[in-house]
Amino acid sequence: MFLYKLIGALVGFFSFGFFGGILGWILGALVGRAVTFGPGAINPFATLKRQAVFLETLFSLMGRLAKSDGHISRQEIDHVEAFMAKLNMSGEHRQKAIHQFKRGAEPEFDVDACLDNFLAHCGHARNLKQVMLVYLVGVALADGVIQTAEENLLHHVAGRLGFDARAFAQLLNMMRGQDHFSGFSSQVETASTIDEAYAALGVTPDHSDQQIKKAYRQLMSEYHPDKLIGQGLPEDMIKGATERAQEIQNAYELIKKHRAGRNS
Repeated sequence: MFLYKLIGALVGFFSFGFFGGILGWILGALVGRAVTFGPGAINPFATLKRQAVFLETLFSLMGRLAKSDGHISRQEIDHVEAFMAKLNMSGEHRQKAIHQFKRGAEPEFDVDACLDNFLAHCGHARNLKQVMLVYLVGVALADGVIQTAEENLLHHVAGRLGFDARAFAQLLNMMRGQDHFSGFSSQVETASTIDEAYAALGVTPDHSDQQIKKAYRQLMSEYHPDKLIGQGLPEDMIKGATERAQEIQNAYELIKKHRAGRNS
């Protein structure tokens, strides 16, 4: 962000003198935050609102997913409770999450109205939309199988968030690949894990080293904690994004190791 501050200060100084330079430095800092962390980072009140809306939307849709087959199982309840415990959510956020989960499970809950509210506050932050979808898919995959009703709801949510059928299928395939690299040791290398590593990054063995590195860097940027917080992701949620980034890192390291051995 220093470059934006410097440019702003220089433009302000040569245009309006000393005080113009100070103003330019401040404006440059704001622009730098917006570019680095996304829209909403300029206004801390907008960020707080986004955090509240993100939590409300996430747990409401979790409730709807759990109830999509007609009933909420004990297993689904246990998963959501474990999810909140894993994120070490604050007491206040935990109570709100439980309330929203129950609200989403109610027959009269309006999925589209919920998404309209989310898009109104977070629609310009693509990273937030993707993380939202990733968390929801994670819930559906908790038992290893996405039920038809869950899949239909996820497709609908994905479409509203700007992911067409192809993009959603790719995201789902990448998540399944990434899930194999939670706590994974790069010392382990089999034909199966190599295939999963490529899938985790959304690439194939036919891609060049440069293309694979580019895909890896793009994914790491999407899950960068500072960027996500700047866009409005609640800090409670950052742990999950960090774990996803670590899975991507593990997959990339395995691909590099495999390719280095192949070319030696």
